[in-house]
Amino acid sequence: MAIPRQLPNTITIVRILCAPVFVWMLLADAGADGALRWWAAMLFIVAIATDGIDGYLARRYEIVTDLGKLLDPIADKALTGCAFVCLSILGELPWWITIVVLVREIGITVHRLAVASDHVVAAAWMGKLKTLAQAVALSLALLPLWTVVGDWIHVVNVVAMTIAVALTVASGIDYVVTEVRGARSARGPRA
Repeated sequence: MAIPRQLPNTITIVRILCAPVFVWMLLADAGADGALRWWAAMLFIVAIATDGIDGYLARRYEIVTDLGKLLDPIADKALTGCAFVCLSILGELPWWITIVVLVREIGITVHRLAVASDHVVAAAWMGKLKTLAQAVALSLALLPLWTVVGDWIHVVNVVAMTIAVALTVASGIDYVVTEVRGARSARGPRA
């Protein structure tokens, strides 16, 4: 069965468009534990889960495009970046964590866009692992699970967020090292 060629990119674009809706839902009632909080969390989880779907479809049906390689990490960063900022606005996540994550994400995105005309930098395995860790940590932080299972869930949230931040920093360093090595080898040996 064939699928439309643009389906993976369409899924990615829809993920980007979900970000402002998610922000509104989360902040509309100041992050209260009510229905909007649950809906915002569910929208985030469904939207971030489509990251695996669009990538799978593109690889499975051999319709990977440079546009998809460029938009996919932007979609992830739009969703996760909005979630980090919103959680900090709500006072549920320290701003320093959000700043560390955003500096890494924005820096790498700007670099990817700057070199896009020369070559497209696809996400590396460590970047994908970082995105997964962020998705899990943010999902746990967004879901008001403490209303259901109790305050002990905050410990799980802290552990998950610590892993996500550590992988964010490590994958940022890995990206820079890989790009520097690639630039050096492209220039060739010095005379």
